[in-house]
Amino acid sequence: MTNMLTQYSENIFERIKHLTDEGIEFWYARELQPVLEYTEWRNFQGVIARAIEACKGSGNNPSDHFVDVNKMVDIGSGAMREISDYQLSRYACYLIVQNGDPRKEVIAIGQTYFAVKTRQQELIDNYDHLSEQQKRLAIRREMTSHNKSLAEAAQDAGVEAGFDFAIFQNRGYQGLYGGLGAKEIHARKNLKKSQQILDHMGSTELAANLFRATQTDDKLRREKVKDKNTANQTHFEVGSKVRQTIKDLGGTMPEDLPTPNESIKQLERDHRSKLDSGKDK
Repeated sequence: MTNMLTQYSENIFERIKHLTDEGIEFWYARELQPVLEYTEWRNFQGVIARAIEACKGSGNNPSDHFVDVNKMVDIGSGAMREISDYQLSRYACYLIVQNGDPRKEVIAIGQTYFAVKTRQQELIDNYDHLSEQQKRLAIRREMTSHNKSLAEAAQDAGVEAGFDFAIFQNRGYQGLYGGLGAKEIHARKNLKKSQQILDHMGSTELAANLFRATQTDDKLRREKVKDKNTANQTHFEVGSKVRQTIKDLGGTMPEDLPTPNESIKQLERDHRSKLDSGKDK
């Protein structure tokens, strides 16, 4: 089933991909619109606008990812009309599907596809050159996005109340951390009650949790889980599988990894301060 889903997602998004003369990939928004099942351009423009705002919020320049273009289209009987469009980078497509209608199955497929492909490209292009702080910030941002998607998948699976979702999240931690739940992890890291666990993880620990979240999200959707007990068990089993993989590779168990001195919040404040002073390279 996983292979079928992956193949389907690659087909629908890869077949509308274009390449510049320099070999740089891009998508046209007008071609992405029907694939994502938006019948009217004005409705899809609202999704694009939210994606552009998300791009700004992430510290990226929207003009690098959403390029305004005009093109001529045939409107019948040989008549042509100029319409506005966007040339979209892979990251722009990723932001669009993140801001699309989560009720659409194709949106869920797009979220998985563009997230994985974008991350693969980042790893190829940049990962070896990132500092530990930069890796933490990048993975934590991804974690925020994927936790939103995971919460939606859990809700669709019957995890509706806030208390139920806390149990669901705890089961994922227990699987990954060898039985330790959020409360125990919080205590091991000597965190205050208001501090979030994910903000006090190094890049390796964050990556393990990101994999747990993305794989649980995919499994809940793929298997169309519809009751909260099965959803909780699924989260625990995925966490346990990730833990076993770490063990098989000879890695350090997540609960034994060191807690960084600086939180993600501190790193973000430092980063904003550098941007404000014009010293960020």
